[in-house]
Amino acid sequence: MITSVMEKFPLKGNREIAAEGNSYITAYQSVLKKANGQTGSDANNPDHPLAAQSGSAATTSLTTPEEDDEMIDITPRSSPGDVANHFNTYSRTSTADNSDMERERGDYRHQQLNSGSHQQQRSHQHVPTHSAFGDSLDAGLSFYGSSEPHEDIPGIGQYDDFHTIDWQRDIARDRMRHRYIVKKRQDSLWDLVKGAHDAWSGWLCVLLVGIAAGCVAGMVDIGASWMSDLKHGICPQAFWFNREQCCWPTKQSVFEEGNCSTWKTWPQIFGLSREGTGAYIISYIWYVLWALLFAALSASLVRMFAPYACGSGIPEIKTILSGFIIRGYLGKWTLLIKSVGLMLSVSAGLTLGKEGPMVHIASCIGNIFSHLFPKYGRNEAKKREILSAAAAAGVSVAFGAPIGGVLFSLEEVSYYFPLKTLWRSFFCALIAAFVLRSLTPFGNEHSVLFFVEYKQPWIFFELIPFVFLGIMGGVIGTLFIKANLWWCRFRKFSKLGQYPVMEVLVVTLVTGIICYPNPFTRMNMNELIYLLFSQCSAGDVSNPLCDYTRMNITSGTSSSIEVTQLGPGVYRAIGLLILTFFLKLALTVFTFGMKVPAGLFIPSLLLGAIMGRIVGIAVEQFAYSYPNVWFFTGECVTGNNLITPGLYAIVGAAATLGGVTRMTVSLVVIMFELTGGVGYIVPLMAAAMASKWVGDALGRQGIYDAHIALNGYPFLDSKEEFAHTTLAADVMQPKRNETLNVITQDSMTVDDIETLLKETEHNGYPVVVSRENQYLVGFVLRRDLNLALGNAKRFVEGISGHSIVLFTSTAPAQNLGPPPVKMKKILDMAPITVTDQTPMETVVDMFRKLGLRQTLVTHNGRLLGVITKKDVLRHVKQMDNEDPNTVLFN
Repeated sequence: MITSVMEKFPLKGNREIAAEGNSYITAYQSVLKKANGQTGSDANNPDHPLAAQSGSAATTSLTTPEEDDEMIDITPRSSPGDVANHFNTYSRTSTADNSDMERERGDYRHQQLNSGSHQQQRSHQHVPTHSAFGDSLDAGLSFYGSSEPHEDIPGIGQYDDFHTIDWQRDIARDRMRHRYIVKKRQDSLWDLVKGAHDAWSGWLCVLLVGIAAGCVAGMVDIGASWMSDLKHGICPQAFWFNREQCCWPTKQSVFEEGNCSTWKTWPQIFGLSREGTGAYIISYIWYVLWALLFAALSASLVRMFAPYACGSGIPEIKTILSGFIIRGYLGKWTLLIKSVGLMLSVSAGLTLGKEGPMVHIASCIGNIFSHLFPKYGRNEAKKREILSAAAAAGVSVAFGAPIGGVLFSLEEVSYYFPLKTLWRSFFCALIAAFVLRSLTPFGNEHSVLFFVEYKQPWIFFELIPFVFLGIMGGVIGTLFIKANLWWCRFRKFSKLGQYPVMEVLVVTLVTGIICYPNPFTRMNMNELIYLLFSQCSAGDVSNPLCDYTRMNITSGTSSSIEVTQLGPGVYRAIGLLILTFFLKLALTVFTFGMKVPAGLFIPSLLLGAIMGRIVGIAVEQFAYSYPNVWFFTGECVTGNNLITPGLYAIVGAAATLGGVTRMTVSLVVIMFELTGGVGYIVPLMAAAMASKWVGDALGRQGIYDAHIALNGYPFLDSKEEFAHTTLAADVMQPKRNETLNVITQDSMTVDDIETLLKETEHNGYPVVVSRENQYLVGFVLRRDLNLALGNAKRFVEGISGHSIVLFTSTAPAQNLGPPPVKMKKILDMAPITVTDQTPMETVVDMFRKLGLRQTLVTHNGRLLGVITKKDVLRHVKQMDNEDPNTVLFN
């Protein structure tokens, strides 16, 4: 692999530099020179021993400096002005930023991937104006033996939209670039400075991403809080204050509206009193109207400017991090519209959260800043290291949980997560949390969203209700996933999907009408979760969940304990909470998947917190009614309440979120960071494991994996096992006795190549010795072939349709026609190959762990076929009795 990369990409035209980097490469080249010198006439003989290997001996012969002088170079040799014009011609439609903006102004991805999209993508290809190595002016790398770095062919080594990347190829390119920079450090002080910049550019990039993610998250939190309170009233003295800021001097509670004289409700603005029928009706109407306005703005902005800004974005982020290209999904317009639309959709009172979309927003920031560093912006595999760190920062700023964010990126979204990325993710999450803490959007002295302070330890008996909450969380999560998938399929394949804005308005209207009468559904979901997590204090009368009849008694051991009996307020609150649970569950099913920014974390936490609080109250009353039961013996002498219902709310929230997303380790860490309840890790772990076991037993996919499958994204889940006994020959294309589209190394003309490109849609073509002897020489990408042919016609005189296209180092002995075009340097001479008898279990593992784009199938050195990632995905679905045509993969 390294040999082929170094032959394809010589360093400043000097091939010896590449050979000096590794002694074994030099030795390998000397062996090949000796072999070619002894058997020059047999070099093209397919029966030659070297030709019987994965690549023939003819293709591994080295190009000497004398041969370089005789070859037809397809690198442009025009004046600097012409080169600039040539670059400008490409740059009008080819830069990463422009292609992002073009994609975002188009239709949504499901409309882009319809039956006619393949022809559209072939006719309009985005050709970046940079080389495969990044900035050639910095790295000094060039193609085709050219001596000037600015003469690279634009777009070589890059990828089209909706294609997968070749991880091994991109990583090898970065290693070559790094070796070159290290070697150049000794030449001058400027090269030393450039080498130092290259070394710390990754840390600088994640630093900028963390700062920007913290700032954006702070603005989103502050804006969403202000607009949410705008539905209820306004602060006349300072209209930019939300309700809490306006009422800070009075320390008003969420259930005590009469205490704050500085905050004016909408009935008061119109001259009415706070209470009364008229005031209630006016508040009701304004609540619904503001909700409709915010939802309409959010849906319209998404539809007009950034169709990719809808949803949570985590399924797409997982797919992108696995190596898929979706142009525009992480662009500037998506970042802007997602941030503004998220504030609007949350403020509309819809049953959604802003925490999940923060991962998408942070990933957009990571993608934008990565373009400031060519090392990452122009190498797709390296760019995903920055995106993994950005995803960690997104969770960090969403909950104020930096460690949980790193583990979330590792467990849930990242596909390739080396140790270096772990350190940078930790640093990025730390910086983001620090910046967010400096802005104090949560309005308290803590940097977490739901800070609690429990002093009562849990007892061993409580593991039983904790595990019960885990089981219920797995059941609720599975029911939600199945219901939401059913509704999303209906939306996708019915006329409802053609009216996304109307759907948002209808759901918002229904949500506003049915949620306002219930004080729990009317509240902001974050406030309600904090209320459910809170512990009742002795003088807390504003919280209806704390309406207890309190008294002190003396037990037989003369220890005074406080026992509690439920008051009427608690019974009424439990009834409203049960109604809230079913309403929020149903509304979340219809809300998640609409064309507005929407997350699932907060709705899932709310459902679990309601369930946990009710179970906690029941366990508390059981302990109050039967204090002498054997498992309470020795626990009721502490002088405090034995059971903490708020702890059950936390455990229930973790269980339901785990049932929906199937997270385990990162979930537990996020929960104890979210609440500050470090002493309750064991209950959280027990509930999380029970939730995952039950959820996996009822349905193997979490909500994000289910939406990946629903949208047909080409994602190979590394957590699943392939247990079928098939072989590579059963999956490869074409099947046996069918024609294989190949390119010969020295017998096809330019017209033959162009005809092959027009008649086929493959992303790449194997190169063989000849039609009769199909011994493998290498593999060439369709995109690189198109660019190289176009460049040869544009800048090399004498090239015609009858010119021979050569993938070897030596020209034919007699060449009386037009000059040949040599393309050996775009040829991958070390493609990954397997035999036709390789088990598919091994092939699938290779695609997962090596990040392959395709692999070639051989038998005794002869090429039989190709297995692409799409073939693997379709085969996996066929083996699982699913529809293989649901995979959308170009």
